[in-house]
Amino acid sequence: MATQPGTQAVSQQTSYKRGDFVLYRNAELFWAGKPGHTFVCRVDRTWESGVFDLVCLDTGRVVCDAHPDFMRLLPTADVMHDIDTAPLSEPDSGAMTPAAVAWLRQHLAQDSSTLPAPR
Repeated sequence: MATQPGTQAVSQQTSYKRGDFVLYRNAELFWAGKPGHTFVCRVDRTWESGVFDLVCLDTGRVVCDAHPDFMRLLPTADVMHDIDTAPLSEPDSGAMTPAAVAWLRQHLAQDSSTLPAPR
């Protein structure tokens, strides 16, 4: 695959499973210069032909026959990054994001008084 100088080819995952979160780009809208061409979706169905049915998280709209060349997996580590890196030694919960505070409160409200082991 030829690339322009200063760019590099990106290999993408082409096997997605139901429930995966992906970034999807509608190529027709993109090339037409129209807004709303890229959005976050959840994989709803996989087809033997190699295409996928997606559900847009923002609108609930179904995207049928999405080609994997226009999809990128959104890593779960990115979703949990703020919680995984929360400064638990800080005396002030203001130093943590709201998601980290909510998770911490929920966990400490359970019978356990200790945090889970770091990964």
